[in-house]
Amino acid sequence: MHPNRALIGVPGGRADLATPALVLDLAAFEHNLAAMAAAARASGLALRPHAKTHKCQAIAARQLAVGAIGLCVAKTGEAEALASTPGLRSLLVTSPVIGASALARLAGVAARLPELLVAVDSDAGAGALSAAATKAGVRIGAVVDIDPGIHRTGVAGPAAAAALARTVANLPGLWFAGLQCYAGHAQHIEDFATRAEIARMALADMAAAAEMLRDAGLPPPMLTGGGTGTFAQEAGFGVLTELQAGSYVFMDVEYDAVALEAGGAGPFRAALFVDARVISANTADFVTVDAGYKSFATDGPKPRVVAGAPADSEFAFMGDEHGAIFAALPLGGLVRLQAPHCDPTVNLHDVIHVLDGDTLVDIWPVEARGRSA
Repeated sequence: MHPNRALIGVPGGRADLATPALVLDLAAFEHNLAAMAAAARASGLALRPHAKTHKCQAIAARQLAVGAIGLCVAKTGEAEALASTPGLRSLLVTSPVIGASALARLAGVAARLPELLVAVDSDAGAGALSAAATKAGVRIGAVVDIDPGIHRTGVAGPAAAAALARTVANLPGLWFAGLQCYAGHAQHIEDFATRAEIARMALADMAAAAEMLRDAGLPPPMLTGGGTGTFAQEAGFGVLTELQAGSYVFMDVEYDAVALEAGGAGPFRAALFVDARVISANTADFVTVDAGYKSFATDGPKPRVVAGAPADSEFAFMGDEHGAIFAALPLGGLVRLQAPHCDPTVNLHDVIHVLDGDTLVDIWPVEARGRSA
């Protein structure tokens, strides 16, 4: 049994949490769910949240319950872990999958769901997906991935996208499910207007490819993409039919630096934190807490101190298990730190502690933690 499970329902139980603990502010989380669902409805776009952010069936089920049409995942292992989410009918794997073993496992996922969609960006990749689907006796929707300009994945340009779509449409075991373009390089550009222009340029090839395919009698059933940083702009471009935003459920230090809407920061609230405890206070300038590199992503900004210490307090990493808070704090005191980059931070923890104020109301397993293969 998890060491914190006995605290569920105990008023003020947060004070006794075994730390470091990944915690979710329930009120902020529910606000974020409702805000994105409302934004998607207002824009006329379907919402297919990216579950690589949270990797958690409990969160996925709540996204579906407020109107999401399905989920995105990044990898085969995530698809396997989240396929049994209550209410899930459509799942999109947003990265190309290569390798006989991984493709056979994907075919197994397809047998468990009404609809499995998989991104492809090459004739060879599409052919291998077709072979796996045919061998397993299932049908998989192939989504042609378009490079937005960062050369990570995706075909280059509208002509190549249209050609691959025509290839897919003629392969056994597959159907052409649509086009994907995700402007990942635009998501954290702080200025709203600059980010909008980069996102618009990234979607230009998708729009052109879709027009080519409509003219050829092969209209794409869906045009999918978008993220938390660009959802407000992309909703008005008239290109996408569905949004893949994921980080909105949590918000992190990186996204808090981004003006998500033209008039300001945006409609979402910080919801994901790590509670850490002061374990040593023997130095004049700082105290040591029990959360270090093993508790936070380190590919972006530092965790932000949000409670338990003066507002201007700074955090610094001190090793795998430890961090420093530059403030005078009591031994045993709890400090709350906002996740710097939510997706990889979640991937460092087995569970998410759901807090209503200072009361622990549930503990949700992170079923897809580490499922990168």
